[in-house]
Amino acid sequence: MAWFRNLKQLSSTKASLRFTNPHPFFPSTAPFALLLSHFSSQASSDAVVARPPGLGPTVEGEKPRVVVLGSGWAGCRLMKGLDTSIYDVVCVSPRNHMVFTPLLASTCVGTLEFRSVAEPIGRIQPSISREPGSYFFLANCTGVNTDEHVVQCETVTDGLNTLEPWRFKLSYDKLIIALGSQPLTFGIHGVKEHAIFLREVYHAQEIRRKLLLNLMLSDVPGISEEEKRRLLHCVVVGGGPTGVEFSGELSDFIIKDVTQRYAHVKDYIQVTLIEANEILSSFDDRLRHYATKQLTKSGVQLVRGIVKDVKPQSIILNDGSEVPFGLLVWSTGVGPSPFVNSLDVPKSPGGRIGIDEWLRVPSVEDVFAIGDCSGFLESTGKQVLPALAQVAERQGKYLAALMNKIGKEGGARAGSGKDLELGAPFVYKHLGSMATIGRYKALVDLRQSKEAKGLSMAGFISWFVWRSAYLTRVISWRNRFYVAVNWATTFIFGRDISRI
Repeated sequence: MAWFRNLKQLSSTKASLRFTNPHPFFPSTAPFALLLSHFSSQASSDAVVARPPGLGPTVEGEKPRVVVLGSGWAGCRLMKGLDTSIYDVVCVSPRNHMVFTPLLASTCVGTLEFRSVAEPIGRIQPSISREPGSYFFLANCTGVNTDEHVVQCETVTDGLNTLEPWRFKLSYDKLIIALGSQPLTFGIHGVKEHAIFLREVYHAQEIRRKLLLNLMLSDVPGISEEEKRRLLHCVVVGGGPTGVEFSGELSDFIIKDVTQRYAHVKDYIQVTLIEANEILSSFDDRLRHYATKQLTKSGVQLVRGIVKDVKPQSIILNDGSEVPFGLLVWSTGVGPSPFVNSLDVPKSPGGRIGIDEWLRVPSVEDVFAIGDCSGFLESTGKQVLPALAQVAERQGKYLAALMNKIGKEGGARAGSGKDLELGAPFVYKHLGSMATIGRYKALVDLRQSKEAKGLSMAGFISWFVWRSAYLTRVISWRNRFYVAVNWATTFIFGRDISRI
């Protein structure tokens, strides 16, 4: 058993170099059978109890540890800007990639492939893949102990027939909460069961599969006219940028691809956009009227109403009318997640984690919050910023620079940055808003606020600006190449309609 002795020797050597336990989940002294027991469906409960807590506090000679909760715009921009010669970086998230959300709607109909809008965390911050003290853990954070500087986590699995989730703990010197938000359902019955949101890649995959399935099912002999119209009725609830862009992409798909490849059912497919007030309410009035006109011309039916109930195959509006659907996409805004609501910290208006001008959570030490999950406390005199990607990205960039400054001045360790001068507070300047509405047309509104003056335009030139801007904002050159190639392929050959 020479190989076994070598394995034990290697494990003990690695433990002496870095941790009291060589792997954050398993003890170095565990029997070999215990190490394998996790992968058995008959693993004993004693083995689970015997697992160590995770990563302990950093000690002298080790780099301070920054734990980042979340892999959205804010968390990823922060990790990208952190100086890894100062810090070890540990990211905890239920997904191992960042989603470039402005282009997510394009993947639903095949304009772009899904991997074109997903950037792996290891490419955003390479130290996570290379450095011995930096990690990415596919897990959810279940609790935070700010007194002991510890977060509790639970691993993410794929369902009942996979590994059983297990819990572990991570000690931190600095904690960055960048957990984003969740879609708002306003307590409406049936939304979570029967609607699809559009925030993650798997949401776009589900929308695409269901859309293509309904197209194929509607062509089967024996389907009634009424059922065919229901299957091919795509309803979008929410007239914000996401809902409008998805409606525009869907109408483009119908005009250019469905009419050619599903000729038997082309006259039955319909898109309905339901909004309680005005679509694109943050845009200039002239742009909103232009978007309404263009969407109507593209065949999108605009309905003003409030959804009261969602059934498996129809929704009920506040006027009592019933709208059947084959595909329901829900895009009505976002709010705090249950985990954010559970945190015992002061909250900003709207229930987000309360922060000061330097993005700190002032009631606890060494904790910062950025992105959609955070908002300025009323005591700061600042308004809560909108849940936009550009807000999250700018906060991540600012906090990365602030963390590097703190580290260089000797405040990186837990509890050591109390008396440091932090410098200029975070100031947000809105760069404008853009949205595509299909048919090579888009809206560009470069005003800093709805009341301010500034450039706003619509049409083909705006569409070109929209594509150019987002192509340059895609994080890596690899994905920029993917997006450019996908756009060119779609323009020449049309969209891919394979249901995979």
